[in-house]
Amino acid sequence: MAAATPPPRGAGSHRAGSGAGKWARGGKAEAARLPPARARLGVGSRMAAGPQRGSPLYAKEFTSKKRDDFEDILEERRQSSDLRYAMKCFNPVVYKGLSPCKPSAIKNTVLQSDQVQYVIRQLSKEMGESPDIIQEEATEILDEMGHNIQTRAIRFFALTLSKVFKTLFRKICVNGEGIQKLQQAIQEHPVVLLPSHRSYMDFLMLSYLLYTYDLALPVIAAGIDFLGMRLVGELLRRSGAFFMRRTFGGDKLYWAVFAEYVKTMIRSGYAPMEFFLEGTRSRTGKTLTPKLGLLSIVMEPFFKREVFDTYLVPISISYDRILEESLYARELLGVPKPKESTSGLLKARKILSDDFGSVHIYIGQPLSLRALASGRIDRRPYNLIPRYLPQRPSEDIQDFVNDVAYKIELLQIENMVLSPWVLIATILLQNLPAIDFDLLVEKTLWLKGLTQTFGGFLEWPDNLCANKVVASCLTLHSNIFILANGHVVLNDKDNEGGATEELVFKQALTILMCGSYRNQLLNVFVRPALVSVALQMTQSFRKEEVYSCFNFLRDLFSDEFIFFPGIAVKDFEEGCFLLTKSDVIQVTAQEITVAEKGSTAVSFLSAMLRPFMESYQIICRYLSKEAKEAFTEKQMISGIRNFAFLLLKTESSQCYEVLSSDVQKNALSAFVRLHVVDKMKTTNGVTYTVKKDAVNKTADMLDSRIPVIKPVTARL
Repeated sequence: MAAATPPPRGAGSHRAGSGAGKWARGGKAEAARLPPARARLGVGSRMAAGPQRGSPLYAKEFTSKKRDDFEDILEERRQSSDLRYAMKCFNPVVYKGLSPCKPSAIKNTVLQSDQVQYVIRQLSKEMGESPDIIQEEATEILDEMGHNIQTRAIRFFALTLSKVFKTLFRKICVNGEGIQKLQQAIQEHPVVLLPSHRSYMDFLMLSYLLYTYDLALPVIAAGIDFLGMRLVGELLRRSGAFFMRRTFGGDKLYWAVFAEYVKTMIRSGYAPMEFFLEGTRSRTGKTLTPKLGLLSIVMEPFFKREVFDTYLVPISISYDRILEESLYARELLGVPKPKESTSGLLKARKILSDDFGSVHIYIGQPLSLRALASGRIDRRPYNLIPRYLPQRPSEDIQDFVNDVAYKIELLQIENMVLSPWVLIATILLQNLPAIDFDLLVEKTLWLKGLTQTFGGFLEWPDNLCANKVVASCLTLHSNIFILANGHVVLNDKDNEGGATEELVFKQALTILMCGSYRNQLLNVFVRPALVSVALQMTQSFRKEEVYSCFNFLRDLFSDEFIFFPGIAVKDFEEGCFLLTKSDVIQVTAQEITVAEKGSTAVSFLSAMLRPFMESYQIICRYLSKEAKEAFTEKQMISGIRNFAFLLLKTESSQCYEVLSSDVQKNALSAFVRLHVVDKMKTTNGVTYTVKKDAVNKTADMLDSRIPVIKPVTARL
């Protein structure tokens, strides 16, 4: 299960405003590091080069995955008794044959651990309180946090979820090879399951899957919000969930107890651990920037030689239709997230009458932490001090954890199964407000070919003609688009009447829902799409100029999409390779030119990124002309929303996606990173100030060949 040998790391990030000319250039250090593949593409020595932290851990493969390797776990459930399934003999294989450890024993081990006792003594000295009082507080933290897994609760969920899943989904498919590898991994070393996070269903889905295949159920890191759901929260705890606060702040005791709790479960290995690298559910269909805290904790026992190895398992969960799609769009538009409650869950039962298509779960190759760290991490410094003493990770360790996190997320993206609707939604958003059905089918087939050439993991029903595939998808997503008089149009039956702002909101709601599916394809297409945009934005076809523009855009959108750190040249080459493979561009030693029949693909790929380009342009305009001298993030979001609403109401723009709080926050983060906006901590929180010259320069860059104001498209 060792990781593949990785290639050397490439270029670093471009910074707006550095160097001479419109698109900044870097030094010549990159040329000496180019492997033969790069030399063939002709990525020149004048490309921007950045510092290297070591060899990257991510090496993408473009080999097709087996489409026939999936098994539908609901097929048997539809033909046999759910009660018999729930009450079946459940005796899963475990790590090295160890007997399951009782939750109470884990708590006692944590409380008596050297690390927690050390922190208790230190806090006792600092606060002047008795160690017994602090020990009691640690006990309360554990009681709030700890799981209490019980067989009865597991069987209850098995029975309930069988009935719910059969109602909601047509199929739940899993790759059989992944199950076999996971079964073997669980017996060899501690296992950490790292699924993608698109729905509340994710952790239920994974536990249900493991129960079906008689694999040890995981202990799952869950947000403490679930404890507000009285009955459900306790059921989750008894099914393996342990609860963590969203933020720890400077609470040393909570941090020590939580970290030791996690490490105790890793060291014992009696059950797999599961958590979401993204931290929270993605509301946009894009993978979120990884959160590193919990990943750092699960790696620590290996660094300190308390375990021989740990397996990290990337898991991709793909939904034909997301249960929370409307809720997500509303949250992005500023509607407060409903508080988790049992009554709210009961009210949501009406979704049981809807069809949500199929689910695909792809269990990736377990990654050996030992293999990933080989030649990269020196564990000897951990031997110099007692293991229980808090030790700040070195810069090398932090970089390693960061690289592993990005590797896992990129593997999640690579193994996401794309439904035909993802292609259809992408085309529909470029042909608003309507498109002829036959033309939609034609474009979908064209995009299907491009997706397969790019290595996308597309699940296309080969037993149906293209017309029926598209029609079936439109039926499944009829809340967004409908077929009327031979044309596919936005379902705006609820958009009639009301104030202009209300109509704009409803239109934005529909477009954001559709956009979340297009973004699934953008996860795969982003590199060739960035090359396409760079080709349109540069004034020449010189490879050096195209790369510089690509590098700027990659850095600008690094909060929107997942890029492995420090390999901008490799990403550029991947984009060029895919476009060349698809006969879209031609690459010579010095130039990149669009092939005779490639302009359609370049325009299409550029249009996929247009909502982000235009949104950032509008935000630049707001920051330059409307923003206060100093503002908070909340004030900025409110201001941009009002500014964008005015543009949309007056039909000065058709970019509804600028209303998304996700885009607004990502833009602010990018502008801070590019020194367009200054971020300052104050006694009242965090405030921001705009550098007018820098924001105007960034706006000029984004405005190149892509005007902010779009002509209004007449309704068909």
